[in-house]
Amino acid sequence: MSDEAAFTIGVEEEYQIINPHTRELASRSNKLIDTSHASAQSQDLLYELHRCQVEIATGICHTLDDVRRELMQARRSAMVASQKHGLAIAAAGTHPFSKWQNQKVTPKDRYRNLDEVLQQLVREMVIFGCHVHVGIADREAAVEVVNRARLWLPTLLSLTANSPFWLGRDTGYHSYRMELWCRLPTAGPPPHFRNYDDYKDFIQQLITTDITDDPTKVYWDIRLSERFPTVEFRVADICGTVDEAVMFAGIIRSLAQTCYRDFQSNRPYPEVRSELLKAAMWQAARYGTQGELIDFTDLQPIAAHDSIQALLDYIQPVLAEHNDWSTVSQQVKQILANGNSAQRQRQIYQQTGDCKSIVDYLMQQTVAGII
Repeated sequence: MSDEAAFTIGVEEEYQIINPHTRELASRSNKLIDTSHASAQSQDLLYELHRCQVEIATGICHTLDDVRRELMQARRSAMVASQKHGLAIAAAGTHPFSKWQNQKVTPKDRYRNLDEVLQQLVREMVIFGCHVHVGIADREAAVEVVNRARLWLPTLLSLTANSPFWLGRDTGYHSYRMELWCRLPTAGPPPHFRNYDDYKDFIQQLITTDITDDPTKVYWDIRLSERFPTVEFRVADICGTVDEAVMFAGIIRSLAQTCYRDFQSNRPYPEVRSELLKAAMWQAARYGTQGELIDFTDLQPIAAHDSIQALLDYIQPVLAEHNDWSTVSQQVKQILANGNSAQRQRQIYQQTGDCKSIVDYLMQQTVAGII
């Protein structure tokens, strides 16, 4: 059994809808979605949990050039649709100052059900992420990829953190989105599983005990997709720029393929407890690239910069095979030198002392290079 050729990529991004005059979130997703569906030149926009956001999903991509082209078209479609209604889009894991109390849940059955069950948690969850799917049809192999790739979740979050502000204040976190998100009973890093049957049995336990009513509502940071033959990485805040999103997609595809090959060759790996992994996720959300993470091989602290370099070293052979090494490594190097998106938001605020200026920056970098 070998599905090496199946390591395709799909990316989903969730955009903020912005009133460019007030810089606040605008609950106008229905207008943008209707406009995108009416245009033959536009990529369709999709509803998300709140009406102040829209989602896009790329098609099946085989190269990072495919990913870049699709993401540029998606952001362009969202930008054009928003401009037709005097609005704009922005890419960040949280809005710097808009109040969650002013946002409306999208009036669809799935979201109404979430609101009824999760109550306050859903209402505060005005957050925006990036999900990357990697095509792995074999479910046993996919579970093994999850088992191995989960060890790198804190490293991935530290690199992509993009949500330091909430309700007009600096939270002290690089990814406050993750702190809001991980409060859900089925969110966070997944457990370690013996095999696919173990995976299915645990999800069924969550359903049987009424923790959830649907496997698609198991929101682990990495999981097997219920809709597609993919492994879905859900750990990242939405990336501020197309370049960063392309970088992240390249890292995820190469990580999944490297883990798959390690499974094929029966390479050993540490079976880290979920509690320790959750603690490391908190470190990544709190300190981003500026703090320490955990080296799970020897259970010692490791600087986030060194952990990111270790990840690059681990996936370098596969990146090189796909001719992605230069694209990915150069963008990682730029982030380590200039800061992740959270650090860049803070730099804007330090210069201006104004949260609205952060939104201006976010709107600009979201569509940089696609106009």
